[in-house]
Amino acid sequence: MPDSLVQAQFGAHAANYVASAAHAAGESLDCLREWMAARHPNRLLDIATGGGHTALALGSACPQVLATDITFPMLIAARSFLHEHGAQATTFVLHNAAQLPFSDACFDAVTCRLAAHHFAAPGQFVSESVRCLRTNGCLAVIDNVAPDNFAAAALVNAFEKLRDPSHGRHQTAADWHAMFAANRLRVALHQPYRKALNFADYCTRMSVPAHTRTQLSALLAQAPAAVHSYFNPRTINGALWFDLHEILIIGILAD
Repeated sequence: MPDSLVQAQFGAHAANYVASAAHAAGESLDCLREWMAARHPNRLLDIATGGGHTALALGSACPQVLATDITFPMLIAARSFLHEHGAQATTFVLHNAAQLPFSDACFDAVTCRLAAHHFAAPGQFVSESVRCLRTNGCLAVIDNVAPDNFAAAALVNAFEKLRDPSHGRHQTAADWHAMFAANRLRVALHQPYRKALNFADYCTRMSVPAHTRTQLSALLAQAPAAVHSYFNPRTINGALWFDLHEILIIGILAD
């Protein structure tokens, strides 16, 4: 996915992502916070920090947090959000996730949450993260994942891209395991989650126009069985809800 498209999409909606309840909290973020608190890394890099929620959540577990993003307005919004919540020690850097401007072996932990599906080269993101990790350091990724069925995965990704043209591709869980294995990362934790989303909030966050909302809701209603099972669309108190699937995968860099 071209960097310019990602920057345009998220630069225009930075405040929406800071305010997003779906990004501010979640079971996977809670699990990541607990895992990092037990490990207590000294220096942590949060790639594609978005609204800054992950950097804030991990601040108590790590004395040095570097929050980075490719989109300048998003980074400014994240900095304001973190400072409002007392995270004065966090450092902010503008950069591309596939070209990290850091020296080798300089971080104890690297995290990336709900962003890798926008990366043009997720494998390069993993290898660059590993380059910057010290031995026995960890890479933790939280991201939406596609179903294993190829046709179903294609429809899920098409749905996401219709809502957000900067969407690249949801990997499968097997894809993430393969990328970790190729970069000497031993998987220490793999936890799947089903995440419920309010359809109206999902669309409003990216200022989706009315005609596209109609298309998206029709796709949810008319999806073939495997895709319908993945999304699980339903009405709650008159509002349309559906699910996305995500994983938390943490790998330890081997000697």
